[in-house]
Amino acid sequence: MSYFRIEGGRELSGVFPPAGNKNAALPILAGCLLTDEPVRLTNVPDIRDVRTMADLVASLGAEVSWEGPNEVVVQAADFTARKVDADLASRIRASVLVAGPLLARGSEVELPPPGGDVIGRRRLDTHFLALSRLGAEIEANGSYYLRAPDLLGAQIFLDEPSVTGTENAVLAAVTAKGATRIRNAAAEPHVQDLCRFLNGLGARIEGIGSHILEIEGVDRLTGGSYRIGPDHVEVGSVIGLAAATGSAVTIQDVCPEVQDTLRLGFARLGLGWEGVDGGIHVPADQQMEVKADFGEQIPKIDDGPWPAFPADLISIAIVVATQCRGTVLVHEKMFESRMFFVDKLISMGGRIVLCDPHRAVVVGPSRLRGARLQSPDIRAGMALVIAALAAEGESEIHNIEQVERGYERLDERLRALGASIERVAG
Repeated sequence: MSYFRIEGGRELSGVFPPAGNKNAALPILAGCLLTDEPVRLTNVPDIRDVRTMADLVASLGAEVSWEGPNEVVVQAADFTARKVDADLASRIRASVLVAGPLLARGSEVELPPPGGDVIGRRRLDTHFLALSRLGAEIEANGSYYLRAPDLLGAQIFLDEPSVTGTENAVLAAVTAKGATRIRNAAAEPHVQDLCRFLNGLGARIEGIGSHILEIEGVDRLTGGSYRIGPDHVEVGSVIGLAAATGSAVTIQDVCPEVQDTLRLGFARLGLGWEGVDGGIHVPADQQMEVKADFGEQIPKIDDGPWPAFPADLISIAIVVATQCRGTVLVHEKMFESRMFFVDKLISMGGRIVLCDPHRAVVVGPSRLRGARLQSPDIRAGMALVIAALAAEGESEIHNIEQVERGYERLDERLRALGASIERVAG
């Protein structure tokens, strides 16, 4: 198996262009199944999970062609497949997102359990409750069997603001008969991207960016073109990289509303940046000091549904906190296994107390040392890459296939900033 060999302790510099949003590309690829006309997608991240989703869409009978490094054309002109490939489904969590489009274009689907990162229980109830409100009948027996002769608009109140649950409900509702109102909807940038993409094909969705989506069903969608937005999680990851290594890095193509959300957590670590020409500049050698709450109380960084600090950046925030002066509590509220990489940071010299599956106390600054590490999931893997680049000496990070599911050409793009990182073939 391939691994990253990293020599840490170097100051980085340069300009970093973020890739397209992985978590937007996946539902948008599923959304291409809603029309029989060709759809051209640009700024598509060429990563393992996106390739798997493209293969899954193709396995259902759609024509999928990569016409450039980050450009894909999909046409689902005539497909009859109703059974989702179990092997492909087991590789990605987003495989569940074909349920809505398949019901919309047909009447039934057999859906195997989805795969994805092992970061805790990731329930599907929200998906099925929403689809059942639109008229689907669902049976579970190892796989999930969904039937819906007709999808009808409905009032839906999601039991949690699930991102993929919201996306599946939207995908099913845009061509359902009548109006649908989704309350307690997720509002993350990738949900917004999906809704804008569908509107570009003729859907009628209002309330984009809010927690209430109003959808008027249309008879059919057309083809079209769409550019996927930048990945805000990758932006946050590079902000963390610049901070942990004391480097000056400019990140291109960063939306203002995304900056506001990222500041929620990073500002508590004394980290800031400047806006420059549609992007941001993270200066070197900032005063990395934890900002106490009023009354000199220990502050907390916690995650939550958008616009709270993103759960996918909690691992990154923990690494940055090891390089800050002071004490901070990091509270991961959403997934009970997300913290189970902290032992690897401790082995590198991080002063961290893992209180329980959801909370860790970080006391910094710590002098990190190079180590031989295993990447447990996408975001923890990126956090370990950042830790290795901030550490003294050489590190090896194995199981990098996990990291590469979410970050395109990571070693090449980090070397452009001056990082000493090599992908070694196993």
